[in-house]
Amino acid sequence: MDRTYASPSSQNLTAITTNSVDFASSSSPSPTSMSTGGSRAVKIIQLEHPSATASSSSSATASASASVVSKWKARMKGMTWKEWIELFFPCYRWMRTYKVREYLQSDLMAGITVGIMLVPQSMSYAKLAGLQPIYGLYSGFIPIFVYTIFGSSRQLAIGPVALTSLLVSNVLSSIVEPSDKLYTELAILLALMVGILECIMALLRLGWIIRFISHSVISGFTTASAFVIALSQAKYFLGYEIERSSKIIPLVESIISGADKFSWPPFIMGSLMLAILLTMKHLGKTSKHLRFLRAAGPLTAVVLGTAFVKIYHPPSISLVGDIPQGLPKFSVPKQFGHVKSLIPTTVLITGVAILESVGIAKALAAKNGYELDSNQELFGLGVANICGSFFSIYPTTGSFSRSAVNHESGAKTGLSGLVMGIIMGCALLFLTPVFEYIPQCALAAIVISAVIGLVDYDEAKFLWRVDKKDFLLWTITCMTTLLLGIEIGVLVGVGVSLAFVIHESANPHIAVLGRLPGTTIYRNTQQYPEAYTYNGIVIVRIDAPIYFANTSYIKDRLRDYEIEKEESKGRGPEVSRIHFVILEMAPVTYIDSSAVQALKELHQEYKSRDIQLAISNPNREVLLTLAKAGVIDLIGKEWYFVRVHDAVQVCLQHVQRLTEFPKAHDSLAENKPSLFQRLLNQRKDDFFQPELESGVHESLLSKDTNPQLEPLLSKKT
Repeated sequence: MDRTYASPSSQNLTAITTNSVDFASSSSPSPTSMSTGGSRAVKIIQLEHPSATASSSSSATASASASVVSKWKARMKGMTWKEWIELFFPCYRWMRTYKVREYLQSDLMAGITVGIMLVPQSMSYAKLAGLQPIYGLYSGFIPIFVYTIFGSSRQLAIGPVALTSLLVSNVLSSIVEPSDKLYTELAILLALMVGILECIMALLRLGWIIRFISHSVISGFTTASAFVIALSQAKYFLGYEIERSSKIIPLVESIISGADKFSWPPFIMGSLMLAILLTMKHLGKTSKHLRFLRAAGPLTAVVLGTAFVKIYHPPSISLVGDIPQGLPKFSVPKQFGHVKSLIPTTVLITGVAILESVGIAKALAAKNGYELDSNQELFGLGVANICGSFFSIYPTTGSFSRSAVNHESGAKTGLSGLVMGIIMGCALLFLTPVFEYIPQCALAAIVISAVIGLVDYDEAKFLWRVDKKDFLLWTITCMTTLLLGIEIGVLVGVGVSLAFVIHESANPHIAVLGRLPGTTIYRNTQQYPEAYTYNGIVIVRIDAPIYFANTSYIKDRLRDYEIEKEESKGRGPEVSRIHFVILEMAPVTYIDSSAVQALKELHQEYKSRDIQLAISNPNREVLLTLAKAGVIDLIGKEWYFVRVHDAVQVCLQHVQRLTEFPKAHDSLAENKPSLFQRLLNQRKDDFFQPELESGVHESLLSKDTNPQLEPLLSKKT
């Protein structure tokens, strides 16, 4: 629409008159409009103002909730019986489209490969958790079958993992000795609690909460945990007991103090097993034809170690010992009196499950071309832990290393998981008598080779190069986990991460905008040094929601920019101070009541200093909030614009009248101009336009006026 503004007085910069021209059916504004008192028509786009009497927040929220409910009901009614089955049993998705000729061989090979890898790893991780190896085998058996039915990932391999095992050991060892029966019962109870929490979060769709734990925190935590896990396994290499702790200093002190008990045979055997494992893992990663070596590494270490013990019977090498034969029996978890003390660890293990398992599952789903529901995935993990707890398992989750091997081995569907479970069942039924001769140093070597991959030094180098703040967060989390323990390390890391988020939110990015030459586009003057500003006008963009925590910072920055602008020189008429502040609010997605009050105070402060506030491009929700609070009427509807350029056009006209026609408004107030005077003033505006934009201050009718200069306003012809 076209708006015509009269010259402002020194006390009130609000437009005196606003004449609008009707839009054509094509929504194009009329090229002509009437001018009043020497004011030239400014062509701007009309901003649609919402009604201040719009529905209240409560009714809007209620209608939104009703809309969600109605959509949900419509979706439920429109679901077919197949979709209902898929909702409760995600395995039906791949079962009904299974291609035997294409998938069967790949699934069988992948399942056998990972199953062979899972058996020795399960026993190793159970030892790390302070449990007997049989509980590791149980944990790698029942949950796999349950997850295959209720889980949505087709390549995720669940079971015992190093990080979860360390967490279990850390919390339970502070309650009871590992040799006590209570220790095992609490580990089983912990699996039930983790499963229940995972299911609750999945049903309430609360998985998003864990997003507040940044990747830097997880990387620093897992790196520190890898060192703690490796040192905790040193006792099987050194041949003597060391203190059980999740802090690195007590572990190192214990290792040094017991050095006189050092035994060479387990050290040599463990080192050889570790060298074999690392070599096979490296070869498996470097060549596609040798991928099987990566999965066969743990089995190779177990077979070689067991064969050596059976042949030479070395007395100084400790063995796994007797392992019960047969499948796990049904039993109800006990010791519910310790639930309260296990809650923190339950939350921590659940967080690790969401970040690790769901993250891995999503990545594998994307690589294999199918969709995955994070909440359904979390529900599958929860049901697997709940059902497993009735068959003597300790907390399980998705394994990064085994899932990667499963994917690389060609797994197409959850059938590979069933094959893993069958292999584990066969091991429980037929191979446990052989397992009692496995050297403990061989199992320790399997654990150490697995956790070496958790040391994420590449991430540390990347963060140092890209974002020093995230590198600091990584370092803080890693060091506190090493020095103060796992729980404190995670809490400190998450706390610092949230502190960074709060700091960024309370101190948002604010930019002074300038006009790019030859365009009507306004951009950050620091990012685009060629962008120029106008004298007497400050254009500021706020790149964040405005709420109670950042209003003070924003007001301080606006004052700073006002002072900086007064000291700098821009284009346009020469003025001694700032007359207009334009707020570009396109990035502002939300504004609360505190921010509204701050905006009112800012307007009053500016008004007292003869500065007019203008608002550019607020979104509908922000505009509705301002309307309800009366801010639109307070500032004036004519000072709300669709584009920054529209606001600049209007403000620049007012600045020009302050400099070139300081007495025009007073004379207009006394005498109505004649038709000849209005035509003459219009003609002057037309000649003046290029000079107004370029900052040239010669006579309005100078022969040097260049009509090819960038026009700020559309010239009339």
